[in-house]
Amino acid sequence: MKTRYADQRAYRTRDQSEIRELMHPARDAALGAARQSLAEARVAPGALTLRHRHHASEEIYHITGGHGLMELGAQQFAIGPGDTVCIPPGTPHRLHNTGTEVLVVLCACSPPYRHEDTELLDA
Repeated sequence: MKTRYADQRAYRTRDQSEIRELMHPARDAALGAARQSLAEARVAPGALTLRHRHHASEEIYHITGGHGLMELGAQQFAIGPGDTVCIPPGTPHRLHNTGTEVLVVLCACSPPYRHEDTELLDA
């Protein structure tokens, strides 16, 4: 019923952020994960993810480290540790790390994250 951070490999998603899946049904169904995924995203200082949207998944971002700018639809606003952002399905979004430290974001997705659900808008 649990995973360990150190056991999860990081990879790049289609939006170019570094992701570490903490729990995902494709891998952890036997642990009880069935309808959502949880990942940690990292964005380097000065980096900007590609603007994208997910057609099916609702995402919730919780910022645990660093500072940045969230672009959510037509809005842009500062984000930092302790902030939580809801991203409805179909909403264009991206992150820009405006700070000097890595921007660290917990990402909850329901239904679970799938590369095929990600449409790049900047490509």
